[in-house]
Amino acid sequence: MKKKIDLYYYSGTGNTLLIVREMTAVFKEHDYDVALIRMEDAHNITIPKDTTIGLAFPVAFQSTFPFIWRFFHSLPEGNGTPIFMVDTMMSFSGAIVGPLKKLLTSKGYACIGAKEIMMPTNYFPKTIDEDKNDEKVKEGLSSVRRYTEELIHGGAKWGRVPLLSDLFYIMCCNDYLMQNVNTAAGKKLEVDREKCRQCGICAKLCPTHNIVMGEDDHPRFGDTCEVCMRCLCFCPTEAISIPGKDFARYRAVKAKDLLSPK
Repeated sequence: MKKKIDLYYYSGTGNTLLIVREMTAVFKEHDYDVALIRMEDAHNITIPKDTTIGLAFPVAFQSTFPFIWRFFHSLPEGNGTPIFMVDTMMSFSGAIVGPLKKLLTSKGYACIGAKEIMMPTNYFPKTIDEDKNDEKVKEGLSSVRRYTEELIHGGAKWGRVPLLSDLFYIMCCNDYLMQNVNTAAGKKLEVDREKCRQCGICAKLCPTHNIVMGEDDHPRFGDTCEVCMRCLCFCPTEAISIPGKDFARYRAVKAKDLLSPK
């Protein structure tokens, strides 16, 4: 590990941001210099020679969102740069740890550690058990503290199960399938104009620029939705919905925290 860390992250409704903050606190306890960079803000990335790269993101559909995979593919050649990953998930993944290591290794990175952290679900929960969620968050933060210490002291690992993980990747990251699933979901988004405050939070938070504020100052939805749940969960009046979906809105942080990590 090099003492300067550029930690690129994406957080849907806040779980990953909680993990990133905890990692940053541990790194700083050991005198590491950590720069937090939102993936949606990262363009024309360069990799300084004295830097370790970190990747933090949520699991989606047993892998992660297509726009996050596009970010991974956009990374420049690593030339031996150490890199680690951490993801947050509801229950299971299978198409991310191995395939991502394969991609990054082909780009010349030294993959030094991978960790998956169980956190509360934000994917259309019927109800929210606050006590159960608090316990999951507590366990998740404890797990990521241990992982960060392992990274610092050289004890972290990044395994790969070639055939199984590659098969999961083919199944879960099929461009045609994902495009149709996400486009269908995005087209179902609706806004209740009586509830809408026209605040524009949904448009500011959308990582794929699927939401724009129309001439009447109400949100309009395009066809690039990837179901990250931000607009649904952070609308202050719950004006955005998917018809036929009755669910509780989960969010681990405030909307403003996703626009600024501090």
